[in-house]
Amino acid sequence: MVAVAITGGEVKLLNVQPKLLDAVIEKLRDAGASVSCETDSITVKSDGQLKAVNIRTAPHPAFPTDMQAQFMALNTIAKGMSKVTETIFENRFMHVQEMQRLGADIDIEGNTALVKGVAFLDGATVMATDLRASASLVLAGLVARGETVIERIYHLDRGYENLEQKLNALGANVKRVM
Repeated sequence: MVAVAITGGEVKLLNVQPKLLDAVIEKLRDAGASVSCETDSITVKSDGQLKAVNIRTAPHPAFPTDMQAQFMALNTIAKGMSKVTETIFENRFMHVQEMQRLGADIDIEGNTALVKGVAFLDGATVMATDLRASASLVLAGLVARGETVIERIYHLDRGYENLEQKLNALGANVKRVM
């Protein structure tokens, strides 16, 4: 859903339980994406022009910590300033330094990241530090100018099966290099 929001386009996700994603859907809408839900599907539409959204992680049904890094990627290119506050896990901002390599404007103050949206990110070589960080770097790479190389993608493989094929089927240009 976040990939569609930041790159633009329209995608219908099937076999999902929208009620479990209420907090994520609300933040996508706040950012400017159009999200419609049916019993077991979600359709996301976006022109890629997003507004920064504040995020505060908390236990379900609030905003999930597992989506914090992905929304930070969204906020790096969204218009405005946002606060991303992590209340569940320490060291959940390990992706920040890597996003900064892509040109993201992020400052850390304790358990809060202050993210100022930039006009564009630039491709660079970055290193995945965990599963969620890997996903956020893929998202940032999708919108970065030039080539982004993500090292240590074994983290990504723990949670995202055949991600490059799925993204390429939607129009991305992603390839696995061994």
